[in-house]
Amino acid sequence: MSSPSYSASVARGVWASGADLVGYIPSVSVAPVIAELVASDGGEDGVSARVFPLSREEEAMGVLGALPLAGKFGAIVMQDNGFGNALTALTTFNLAYHLPLLVVANTRGGLGEYNSMIHTLCQHVPELLDRLGVRVFELDRRSDPEDWAAVVTEAGAHARMTFRPVVVLAHFWATDGKAA
Repeated sequence: MSSPSYSASVARGVWASGADLVGYIPSVSVAPVIAELVASDGGEDGVSARVFPLSREEEAMGVLGALPLAGKFGAIVMQDNGFGNALTALTTFNLAYHLPLLVVANTRGGLGEYNSMIHTLCQHVPELLDRLGVRVFELDRRSDPEDWAAVVTEAGAHARMTFRPVVVLAHFWATDGKAA
């Protein structure tokens, strides 16, 4: 029996975290995770009843971050370079108002990165989020797909328990044999 892909494990972890809705910012880097989330929710073409695209990261922080105000829980799938767009919304809304939110971000700028410009921001994302008081958990190829599902699930539980956004930085390079 073969193990599930890392992308499928992330999708399984997002649903197991109790996410009611999942928003994503379209990107080829997170396309495998989006496809798994949509398929596992019975949808197609990038959309399902509970999975949908958003245009920008700060929009995602507002839309999915507001769900706790209605008794729901949201998750976001994005690239880590999108934190450049999202920081104001993340800190002045989600963090300041104690709104639990699960963010799974594909990391850029690490081993295998082909875009030399992406390193400028992305190498600082873990420390930047930590300085802002956002809890970060990191996953890479040293953990198997089952560990990825468990960490994503637990990160969602941690967000709900602490009433704070929690970020999982997922280093997809060299996991499923493709970039994401």
